[in-house]
Amino acid sequence: MNAKSDIQPVSAPEPARKYFTLDEANRALPYISRVAQDIRDSYRRAVKLQEQLDQPVPEDDIDLLRDDYEETISRLNRYVDELHDVGVELKDYEVGLVDFPAMHEGREICLCWKTGEDHIEAWHEVHTGFAGRQAVSTLVKSTPSKRKRA
Repeated sequence: MNAKSDIQPVSAPEPARKYFTLDEANRALPYISRVAQDIRDSYRRAVKLQEQLDQPVPEDDIDLLRDDYEETISRLNRYVDELHDVGVELKDYEVGLVDFPAMHEGREICLCWKTGEDHIEAWHEVHTGFAGRQAVSTLVKSTPSKRKRA
């Protein structure tokens, strides 16, 4: 028996990653912005509940707070899963920062959006993150001007 045939993969490969064009990302924003706002609201609620659990006052019903906290975290996770199902990645719960994977000149980049923006305004290299944001206008290749013939 060939030794190579005895090797079994540990897990199945992940499905192909979705890459967005700028237009596709902008068209997805009405949905993404609603989910991002739900995430921000749920996150704020979870933080508030955690603070109440960490420093309860006598009139607090700890069991009720704990149940509410667990339900809020569950809802928050469902919202994050919704974004992942679309193919985008949540980068910041509080800000509502989302990256759309994209390709540019043969390399992976991220189209970057945050709650409050009407459209995708920035992008960054995968390894630079938010700090490396650049205007999407820099993605447009300039075409050499054609010489007019006399």
